[in-house]
Amino acid sequence: MTPTTETMVGIGGAAESTDMVLNIGPQHPSTHGVLRLKLVLDGERIRRAEPVIGYMHRGAEKLFEARDYRQIIMLANRHDWLSAFSNELGVVLAVERMLGMEVPERAVWMRTLLAELNRVLNHLMFLGSYPLELGGITPVFYAFQEREELQNVMEEISGGRMHYMFNRVGGLKEDLPAGWTARARTAVRDVRSRMDRFDDLVLGNEIFRGRTRGVGVLAPETVHAYGVSGPIARGSGVDFDLRRDEPYLAYGELQDTLRVVTRQEGDCLARFECLLEQTHNALDLADACLDRLAELPPGPVNQRLPKVLKAPEGHTYAWTENPLGINGYYLVSKGDKTPYRLKLRSASYNNIQALTELLPGTLVADMVAILGSMFFVVGDIDK
Repeated sequence: MTPTTETMVGIGGAAESTDMVLNIGPQHPSTHGVLRLKLVLDGERIRRAEPVIGYMHRGAEKLFEARDYRQIIMLANRHDWLSAFSNELGVVLAVERMLGMEVPERAVWMRTLLAELNRVLNHLMFLGSYPLELGGITPVFYAFQEREELQNVMEEISGGRMHYMFNRVGGLKEDLPAGWTARARTAVRDVRSRMDRFDDLVLGNEIFRGRTRGVGVLAPETVHAYGVSGPIARGSGVDFDLRRDEPYLAYGELQDTLRVVTRQEGDCLARFECLLEQTHNALDLADACLDRLAELPPGPVNQRLPKVLKAPEGHTYAWTENPLGINGYYLVSKGDKTPYRLKLRSASYNNIQALTELLPGTLVADMVAILGSMFFVVGDIDK
């Protein structure tokens, strides 16, 4: 029998308790824009996570105070660059509430239609980009094909592809172009007919399900504690949607069509499923708005405003169910033509804070899957 020799190699007791600090970002392909995540690791497991924000800060809230009520719309539609129309909407709703202004019925239904088309555009971006972050490149090509169909009708009506600038205090910039509703209906129909690509190609993919099922479980208690909203909150079973629970625009008349999609699992897969089903429902709501617009007689789409628009002294709060969650606008006026204060409560700002609770205890390999499932835009954080 050949004798064997055993060798023991020591690594030192201190190494077992040494944590590693890892910076993800601020310039890193795993982040949605300029976000920094400061992670403290114990081997392959995350012990602590701290989102570090502010790298894109533009001081929009301060700039609001130096612009009149017409000009602030241009600033407000840019913080979430995927939801420009919805961002504009919250500002004008706050100003109209302060003025006690009624908007023509035709404008109300047009706003609702465009808000839902904007919701689909927002969601399609994440439906394509999230699988891409997990290694699946094909869905993003399909997502952009569908986005292009809807972008064409949005560009035709507003002249813009991202920053529409179509809302006005008192209504909308102008009426619909001739034949636009037929083209919009065709675009909605075509996009709906191809949405099964995401159902089959993504949700039917076992690799995708394996990377997302049971990963990054967000408890409902954490949702409430951090003010998380939108499809992320509903993926954790928090059944709340302003369009149903505090209706604005024409949503009060769309309750038969509106479906609030929820899941109980609270994991990455649940959040993606909520986003996908919400996209289907937004297309249904857009069709319902087009049907209603076809029944309305021709009429004005805005109110005549004075040359210098001044809001009366006071304060008000308006909030909307934006594609990524709840957006709130707290407006304070001293009776001038500019806001004394316009505080913006953005969805992504609250949603991203939950990462401090969500990431600890998970593996580094799952971090990108969790981060991508939070569906945020960094400009919406650094407003």
